[in-house]
Amino acid sequence: MLSMSKSVVAVILGGGAGTRLYPLTASRSKPAVPIAGKYRLVDIPISNCMNSNINRMFVLTQFNSASLNKHIKNTYHFSAFSTGFVDILAAEQTPDNPSWFQGTADAVRQSLRHISNLDFDYILILSGDQLYQMDFAEMISEHASKGADISIATIPVPAREASEFGIMKTDEESFITSFIEKPKPELLTDWVSDTGAEMQKQGRVYLASMGIYVFSKQVLYNLLKDHHPNATDFGKEIIPNAINNHKVISYQYDGYWTDIGNIYSFYEANLALTQEIPLFNLFDNEKAIYTRARMLPPAKISGTTLEKTIIAEGSIIHASRLDTCVVGIRARIGHGTTVVNSYIMGNDFYETLEVMEDNVRRGVPKIGIGERCYIKDAIIDKNCRIGNDVRINGGKHLENTDHALYSVKDGIVVVKKGAILPNGFVI
Repeated sequence: MLSMSKSVVAVILGGGAGTRLYPLTASRSKPAVPIAGKYRLVDIPISNCMNSNINRMFVLTQFNSASLNKHIKNTYHFSAFSTGFVDILAAEQTPDNPSWFQGTADAVRQSLRHISNLDFDYILILSGDQLYQMDFAEMISEHASKGADISIATIPVPAREASEFGIMKTDEESFITSFIEKPKPELLTDWVSDTGAEMQKQGRVYLASMGIYVFSKQVLYNLLKDHHPNATDFGKEIIPNAINNHKVISYQYDGYWTDIGNIYSFYEANLALTQEIPLFNLFDNEKAIYTRARMLPPAKISGTTLEKTIIAEGSIIHASRLDTCVVGIRARIGHGTTVVNSYIMGNDFYETLEVMEDNVRRGVPKIGIGERCYIKDAIIDKNCRIGNDVRINGGKHLENTDHALYSVKDGIVVVKKGAILPNGFVI
């Protein structure tokens, strides 16, 4: 039996500038974006590793990494008797390499001088911006038992999504025989796979790469340093080139997985957590999501009708109604306010009563959401001050726009971090 803690090192890719998640990524990297009211995106791959007994992890970053560094430093402490760690590897300029990370493969190549100090047989490469719960131990065990050089986690997708992914074909032993990056719709008929009866019933007949890879150690070194020293990307260059002369297998995953690529998918993934039985289960003993342990009081709710709503600790809620909402830590929502289909990220601190009174005198709204507001189809980033009688009515009727205080993307209104919306403000 493989020992995951001794034979595997995980590398979590922090992603690029995260422009499709702007304005949530204006001052933080993609993996540091708050999700589900109390976690950050990077907690997902780290928790999946810990639940798979993989406890040596590197997180590779280069954009807006201060809040991510702080979160990881404050969160992941292993005991003095453990070999476990979560280390940040920021892009660094060195005498022999003056450039920043140019892509996923280049980021791992530049980080090898730090990673290679460790003893390991397999390297697990993960994305920092996906929502899923997966046992990597199964994938790595299958990789080892089949004598594979590279394993790629794949998920069956329907035709309407297939053009957004790298799609592959396999033989009867799950070895990948061919690969195409983001095929055009007219080419799809040639790429149908046998994904199993259950998946075929749902029309999910294309095997898509999840961007989760296992490499045998020496194979990775050879590919990155000797065979393709200038290749910058795994999905576009390293993987397609390796299929012809390496043993590359598909590990098919049939659970819930979503790529948090843009504002709409981020918004949908958060609100999906409020369903009766959500596809991503936060309430699973075996698949706990770990995050920073905050010493916060329980949430306090008074006179509010709640429908399908998740409320994080430390919140003070006086709203009249919350329907299909995710409410983050230390959120404050005033009397008479209605919030529908929205994600309120909450706040990083509480204001004292003296500061609140002083702000009222100066006409500055209290931190949080004021009284008699109506908010629908919105994401309210951290530390916003929304006055009384504010109306935010998101939806498809709104055009995409970027304002100093908010952005609109695909009908979702995103109020920017720390924005101040005065009394009576209307979007």
